[in-house]
Amino acid sequence: MSAVQIVLFIVGLGLLVLGAELLVKGASRLAVALGLSPLVVGLTVVAYGTSSPEMAVSGMAVRNGQTDLALGNVVGSNIFNVLFILGLSALITPLLVARQVVRREVPIMVAVAVAPLLMGLDGSVSHLDGALLLGAAIFYSAWTVRESRKESAAERQQADGEQPRRGGAMALNVLLVLVGLGMLMLGSRWLVGGAMAMARALGISELVIGLTIVAGGTSLPEVATSILAALRGERDIAVGNVVGSNIFNILAVLGLSATLSSTGVPVSPAVLSFDLPVMLAVTFACVPVFMSGHVISRWEGAVFLGYYVAFTAYLVLSAQQHDALHGFTRVMLWFALPLTTLTLLIVLVRALRAQRSAG
Repeated sequence: MSAVQIVLFIVGLGLLVLGAELLVKGASRLAVALGLSPLVVGLTVVAYGTSSPEMAVSGMAVRNGQTDLALGNVVGSNIFNVLFILGLSALITPLLVARQVVRREVPIMVAVAVAPLLMGLDGSVSHLDGALLLGAAIFYSAWTVRESRKESAAERQQADGEQPRRGGAMALNVLLVLVGLGMLMLGSRWLVGGAMAMARALGISELVIGLTIVAGGTSLPEVATSILAALRGERDIAVGNVVGSNIFNILAVLGLSATLSSTGVPVSPAVLSFDLPVMLAVTFACVPVFMSGHVISRWEGAVFLGYYVAFTAYLVLSAQQHDALHGFTRVMLWFALPLTTLTLLIVLVRALRAQRSAG
């Protein structure tokens, strides 16, 4: 791997982060200027904007015939979003979970996470599957905006009250969106090229690179957005950003990738038996955590963060066929996972009892 490729990888990553920041800033101001509520902006515009690197990278990977990278990017980003971003954000400060997110967006996120597993049972996410996912993305976005119009008059006035401060000049906001998109496209090209060179130099598969380096790199906008929101006390935005991004990654990013690819997106047996089930398990883990007082506590964040470290360690050990892989796997399967499952069940039962008592 040459020094030029390393520099292009780093510069491409920087362009992705900066481009996403400009895109999110411009799109958010446009959305507020159009009268959308702050919560809807967080769940759609901000979440979609911070997921735009995944869209750019996966689309570029499919055009280059690197479909494993495209799929690994989506799956790895969703795992990274929940375990790393929510975990780190909750360690900084306990995160508030809006009741609307628990009632509506979380069930949608769980249902969406099941889709690629079912679609991949025949060995690929086909063109038709991709079209269905894209259609669902459009429907979800339109439905969310429509529901936001039914918000209370007080909430609408609060959103409108922020318009002069955040709306800005319309032309400037459009320019920010266009410049951000351009930087994303250029950055994604350099990032994918550098990642592939790195994979070949280290003897690591495209899938593992997509699940780790590329997934973490393209999720940096979510990291910055969620942590900044947590530090500023806008803790519900940190959660809404992750939930919205996970929905968008599968519906729009994977849907577009399957539509652009001439053969769809192949799903290998290894992905079906491990990576997709891990993503689904991580998504299901959000349910009891989000319901426990509508707060993600610091200890729950620590558990999430610890599991991301374990997930990454497993991928690295497996790729190298390290001698420690067998022992590491046994500890995770027979100790860590059962203990965590039992803890989450207890948390869920307590949350349901508390809701029943309150009702």
